Amino acid sequence: MIAFLTSSPTGPLDGSRPVDGLDRKNFFVENLQKCWKDNARCLMIAASPDAFEANDEMRAFFENAVKKAGLSVSEFALLDRRNERMTREELHGFDVIFLGGGHVPTQNRFFHEIGLRENLEGYGGMFIGISAGSMNCADTVYAQPELEGESVSPEYVRFLQGLGLTKTMILPHYQMVKDWYLDGRKLYDEITFEDSCGREFLVLTDGSYLLIEDGKESVWGEAYRISDGRIGCICEENGSQSW
Repeated sequence: MIAFLTSSPTGPLDGSRPVDGLDRKNFFVENLQKCWKDNARCLMIAASPDAFEANDEMRAFFENAVKKAGLSVSEFALLDRRNERMTREELHGFDVIFLGGGHVPTQNRFFHEIGLRENLEGYGGMFIGISAGSMNCADTVYAQPELEGESVSPEYVRFLQGLGLTKTMILPHYQMVKDWYLDGRKLYDEITFEDSCGREFLVLTDGSYLLIEDGKESVWGEAYRISDGRIGCICEENGSQSW
């Protein structure tokens, strides 16, 4: 199993650095090319299973981005509510599975509804996580509060069971959201840092990613580690760090 767990594989969400297709920063496309099969069968699994129009647009966007990078594709399918009964055998027939971006708890709930963790056991292809999709790949997922009211709601669950591809809990888009406020508090300084007590989070900027190959993990590009309320840089742009 190979996994590229990205913050954003098509450039910064804030538009600060325009990207046409897949982001080539931090050797992302080069590393993909090394393990991409010719005429790959690809599947995009949506984060919002009932947002049919948006899901169709997302699927088309990523198919175009992949082809622009020179990666050959024979099929680019979509899994959402319309075909949620896709079998284990059908899932394992795809060479590349994209896990879409969106609202982490919503996607996590859909993954559980379709038994995705169990159905992907033994899968030998490639995963590409996108933002929430990357976050939900962890064994235990930190669902960082995102929407108004989530950080103060006693009903909001911050730690969820994920797909179990890694023990690493990922937080994306750091360059964009690090100074954001939520429910009147600083998202990182007053919410995420508190949640990191006794835990460890890997924080990625757009253009950085976690690569998992043969059980070994390495981060590529600018990345940080948060643990016990403290943050430190663990990797710089154009660099990589393994563990």
